[in-house]
Amino acid sequence: MLDPKLLRTDPETLRAALRRRGDDGLLDHAIMLDSRRRALQSRVDDLRARRNAVSESIGAILKEAKGDDAAVARAEAAKAETRELKATLDGLEAELTASAGEFDAAMLQIPNLPHPSSPLGSREEDAEVVKVVGEPPAFDFETRDHLELAGAGIDMERGARTSGSRFGYLTGDIALLWMAVSRYAIDLLRAKGFTPVNPPVLVRREALVGTGFLPGDEDAIYAVPGDGLYLVGTSEVSLAALHLGEILAEEDLPLRYCGISACFRREAGAAGRDTRGIFRTHQFEKVEMFSFCHPERSWEEHDWLLSIEEEIAQGLGFHYRVVNIAAGDLGSSAAKKYDIEVWLPGQGRYRELTSCSNTTDYQARRLDCRMRPVEGSLRPVHTLNGTAVTSSRTVIGILETHQQADGTVAVPEALQPYGLPAVLGLS
Repeated sequence: MLDPKLLRTDPETLRAALRRRGDDGLLDHAIMLDSRRRALQSRVDDLRARRNAVSESIGAILKEAKGDDAAVARAEAAKAETRELKATLDGLEAELTASAGEFDAAMLQIPNLPHPSSPLGSREEDAEVVKVVGEPPAFDFETRDHLELAGAGIDMERGARTSGSRFGYLTGDIALLWMAVSRYAIDLLRAKGFTPVNPPVLVRREALVGTGFLPGDEDAIYAVPGDGLYLVGTSEVSLAALHLGEILAEEDLPLRYCGISACFRREAGAAGRDTRGIFRTHQFEKVEMFSFCHPERSWEEHDWLLSIEEEIAQGLGFHYRVVNIAAGDLGSSAAKKYDIEVWLPGQGRYRELTSCSNTTDYQARRLDCRMRPVEGSLRPVHTLNGTAVTSSRTVIGILETHQQADGTVAVPEALQPYGLPAVLGLS
């Protein structure tokens, strides 16, 4: 959530930034609610002060009265006034509570401010290409897509029979390939100081609100209403909530975690798009990077997380490009996001492989996660997240990039220490 003080101290800067997202219309409603809330708070404070003063005067009046009828009358009048003040306060405090709730709800609807370097636009095509690494692999044979290459190793038919469309089984060498990919990423991240975490994949609503997925993304999230729980679409949610309501010491930052979990996405509204194979499924596994960072070092951290994603992509032999996502295409919590798009020979185009976002203090404010500086007052930390590898798109990239004329797949050297042969004979 944004710092509410900015609504009063610098609304035009907020308005200009949100206009780049196409969301500036949300600001006026929040400003109006904030003004009403503060006016009510001022009235409540004044009446409380008056009630306390009148209450304190009653004892003094009675002490001095000593049979003085006029003093007794003044005391009775003061008591009557306190009763009237209490009745008025009860109504105003209820109104204030309701007003504060409306203001909080309005603030939860406002997305993070985009970084000035995020390009204008709201479509995938509006992203800015930052760099291109390598050349698309050249083949002297007709290329296959990942489903053709995997053969029985990716079984979408039985997945659909078991769970419905967009579910699949990874079996045999494909399952082992994913295990090798995930372990490769985990070992690389551990060497860089990340703590591996196997987090909960069922979370309370507070965790999704805290990370900015709710309100707003209800259609994309699987819910378990009977238990008040939700299945996460990314372990970013569980990792962010790891320090919900906590105060972190400045000297302990950054705290870096890699989450290893299943992820669940309803993909509502995506019917007809990428329905073949495992590119866009309802369930997949992912290794996710997450950082709780000092506010003054989060942009440096963002670049570092991106460099790790690139290191993994290069280690797996991918041709890819890095794109800076347009301001209007950012998720609600991100101030800036890079995507790595891998070239998929089976599709003949670049497709999103990983993403990396700096959410600045937006999530931390919603999660009430703060830093205690060596000097100065408490302040929100910054949080960042980035994809390391997935059981869907990383596996697709390996199969299609390293396919050979006879239908086999060459295994990247980086994965061979994890029990894989140099060549997978799949189909």
